[in-house]
Formats: sequence, structure tokens, C-alpha cells
Amino acid sequence: MSAGRPARLAVGVVSAGRVGAVLGAAWDAVGHRVVATSGVSRASVHRAETLLPDAPLLAPDEVIRAADLALLAVPDDVLPGLVRGLAASGAFRPGQIVVHTAGAHGADVLEPAAEHGVLPLALHPVMTFTGRPEDVQRLTGCCIAVTARADDEAAWNVGEALVLELGAEPVRVPEELRPLYHAALAHGANHLVTLVRDCAELLDKAVLRAGSAVGSAGSPSAERLIGPLLSAALDNALRHGDRALTGPVARGDVGTVRTHLRELDRVDPELADTYRSLARRTAHRATQGGLLPDHAADEVRAALDDSEEHR
Repeated sequence: MSAGRPARLAVGVVSAGRVGAVLGAAWDAVGHRVVATSGVSRASVHRAETLLPDAPLLAPDEVIRAADLALLAVPDDVLPGLVRGLAASGAFRPGQIVVHTAGAHGADVLEPAAEHGVLPLALHPVMTFTGRPEDVQRLTGCCIAVTARADDEAAWNVGEALVLELGAEPVRVPEELRPLYHAALAHGANHLVTLVRDCAELLDKAVLRAGSAVGSAGSPSAERLIGPLLSAALDNALRHGDRALTGPVARGDVGTVRTHLRELDRVDPELADTYRSLARRTAHRATQGGLLPDHAADEVRAALDDSEEHR
């Protein structure tokens, strides 16, 4: 295989989940050929039929045996046992490329396969997937973390070439830094969704209290209401860092913070605790960024502590 352009490969996908089916379809679109996939759930079978229509559904070990490039797209906690089981079954063979997509693992988790002479790689797209056809286009321009054995430069090059074929940008992440890398992504992407949904639900309650059902005629949905605000906040954070911080905590408006906590404690005490945690972190970042003087930050933290003690 050339580092600049991989040879055409027979691709086997285990399994046809949201990530596996999309990556398989993306490689198929650039000239590789998906020869087999696996899937048990109704959703996986449907994705296989939609995105990989020419690939037969086979057992995982049969998928591996049919492949030059074996893609293991399974959850992080499932991967180690799957690799051990496939290795014990004799599914791997020398010369295969074996790729997994689990964000928290590097190449070491593929050691049972490497003992059979495969080239082990970890490729993790920095993207959220729905498992729909439009995800294939979303891979273009996104970053994909590449991890290979530290001393195997040829493997690093192969991984980068496979990524570049998709129109994505390869980013080398050393084995020992994969868990921290993945924690950072999960903290940002997963908790962002939680934060947005909490925000929308609170707005639903606020508007309903005013006697106007969210989404009714003349009243926008919560999602419509916050969409421009949150999009601007995300764009500003990416462009300007901590200077994008706004709001009562960053300004040191202690009275407003106390009011927020009083209302949140009344409506949803668990969500109020989340607000306290994020407000403390916001005060820390605002102070570090020179937006909030130390004495004002102390007043904010005191208000947070006081509201927690007296709720």
C-alpha cells in the first residue's frame, strides 16, 4: 500500500452501527469495496440496507475473513472482548489492516489481532453521527484522530492516507493520550447536548407559566428561541476563547445569580446543582481571562455556597 494513495481494498464492517455503516459507505464511495458487514438490531440491518446495499450480512468472524481492511465499529467497552474473540477464532490473517473507531482506545487494544500479523490502527472521527446518508458528506473536512504503534511510521502513514481519502484531516494522537483526548471530546459534545436540552426544557416551563404554550400559534418553540443565541455563543467561544464569556457570573452580578438559583432550586434542584458547578467553573475562567476581578469572583462563589447551604 502506498502512503499517498492506498490500494483498492475489500472492506469488512463490524458492525453496521451509526459510525461503521457511514465509514464503510465513505470508503466505498472513494473506490474501495465493502464486501461484508454484520448487524443484529433492526436499526443496524436498515443502515446496512441503506448505506451498504451490496454487502451481505454475515457473522463478525466471516466479515473479518472476507476483508483486507477490517473495520471494528463497536462501543469502547465491547471492543477488547470482540478483538480477543475474533483472534481466538482465527479470523485475522497476516497483511490485513484492522481499524477500530473507539475514541478511548489506541492501537494497543488490537494486540490480539496484531499477534496474527495484522496492521493495527485506531481511527476516531471527531464528529457526531446519525447513521444517515448525509453523514458521509459530513466526514469531508472533519478531523479524524489516528493512532498507530509508536515505532511503526508506516502504519501511521497508512492511517493518514485512509483518512485523507475521505477528504478528512488526520490528527496524530499518541497511545497514552487517547483517554484524555476522548474525555475532552465527550465533555464538550455530550455535555453540550445535555446543557441545550436542559435549557430548552426550562424555557418550556417558563413560557407555559406565562400562559402561552411553546410552539403554539404566535409563539416560537424553545429550540427556535435559543438557536441563534447558542449558535452565536459557540461561534464566539471558538473564535475568541474566554473573552466570549458573558452573563451574570462573568459580570459579577451576584444578585442575578442568587435569583437564578432561587428559581432553579424551586423548579429542579438537581439542575440547580449543575448551574452551581458550571457557574463556579465560569467564574474561574472569567477570572483567568481578566474579565472578572478576584473580589467579584469571591462574591460569586460565596453566593453559590450560600444558596447551596440554605436551599
